[in-house]
Amino acid sequence: MPTVIVPFRREHAKLRLRPLSEEARSALAAAMLADVLAAADAVGRATILALEANQGEAVERALRRIDSGPILVVNADLPCAEPRDLLALLGARPEGGMALVEARDGTTNALALAAPHLFAPLYGAGSAQRFRARAERLGAPVVTAAIPNLVDDVDTLDDLERLEGRLGPHTLAELGAVLVR
Repeated sequence: MPTVIVPFRREHAKLRLRPLSEEARSALAAAMLADVLAAADAVGRATILALEANQGEAVERALRRIDSGPILVVNADLPCAEPRDLLALLGARPEGGMALVEARDGTTNALALAAPHLFAPLYGAGSAQRFRARAERLGAPVVTAAIPNLVDDVDTLDDLERLEGRLGPHTLAELGAVLVR
């Protein structure tokens, strides 16, 4: 059974969802987290990783407490995620290696790791390429998994509108409540 780590920023969540109020952004972020956790709980032992600082460093600290894989690291802003998507990512991971899901902007939305040592705090612009390069330096096989529900993260209101037909139930309900307010 895989360990599923879900990094989540509680404070000042989803700043690019402005012009929504902080309360509305926080509620939407919590709803997206609930959808990701529903998918994660169906496939493994899910752990919410509350972020106070750098996401990469927080994930690295959490991985130090894990002895072996497989491990999934799944961002909390993937409200279309379903258990089958996480299983597909897990299945895409090569023996002893890493599978990653690259967002449209070149960042990294999700990782499947054979072991904790394959991770390094590389998030940010262009991180997918840095994760691939790290795996190659370690001699670990790496693949990019183009799983649509994991490729599509939510950064802006336009993203929510574009994904509305695929959003998980918590996000969809909260989006409806936010739009009514």
